[in-house]
Amino acid sequence: MNRLPEALGWSLLLTLLLETAFFFLCGKRDRKDLCLLWLLNGMTNPPVVLFYSLASAVSLNRTAAAALLEAAAIAAEGWCYRRYGRTVRRPYLFSIAANLFSYGVGWMLGRIG
Repeated sequence: MNRLPEALGWSLLLTLLLETAFFFLCGKRDRKDLCLLWLLNGMTNPPVVLFYSLASAVSLNRTAAAALLEAAAIAAEGWCYRRYGRTVRRPYLFSIAANLFSYGVGWMLGRIG
C-alpha cells in the first residue's frame, strides 16, 4: 500500500492513453466527447484503484472486488455518456467495451512485467 500514489498515477495515465486510443479506434472524433472521456476516467479510475488496493490489503476476493468496482465505473460512465455524450450512440456498450479494453491491456501488461 506504500506504493499506492505511484500505482494511482500509472493506472490513470495508462487508462487515459488506452481509452483515448479506443475512442479513436471506434471512429470518434468529437472533442467534447474526448474531454468527457478524460473527465470521467479522472473521476472513476482513482477510486477504483484505491478501493481495489484496500480490498487486497484486507484479503477480500480480488476478482470479486475488481468485478464489482469495474461494474460501478461502467455504470457511472455509461450514465454520463448517455446524459452528456454527443456522439456516443450506445453509451453503456461503449463504456463496457472501453473498460474491457483498458482493463484487458493493463492486465496483459501486468503479466508481462
